[in-house]
Amino acid sequence: MKKIQSAIVAVTVALSFSSVVFAAGPDTIELPASMGKVTFNHKQHQDRLKDCTKCHATAAGGKIAGFGKDLAHKTCKGCHADMKKGPTSCKDCHKK
Repeated sequence: MKKIQSAIVAVTVALSFSSVVFAAGPDTIELPASMGKVTFNHKQHQDRLKDCTKCHATAAGGKIAGFGKDLAHKTCKGCHADMKKGPTSCKDCHKK
């Protein structure tokens, strides 16, 4: 009986903490296949830039209006080139 109670407590605790992790959102985002299988590490960019408005319209984040190939190349590739950090060649972002 003690083993069952311990298991129930362990599962309850794990589920309580897992909701916090899921609420934070995904660390990595896969952009649409039409953009050529690009995986974007959102958490890494948040941690390094510390300013959501570098990409988003507001500090609250959210979807980026008009986001597509042209905007990604201008904003993402442009930022990487300006900062001299991150991928700037096609094959570095677009994995097959």
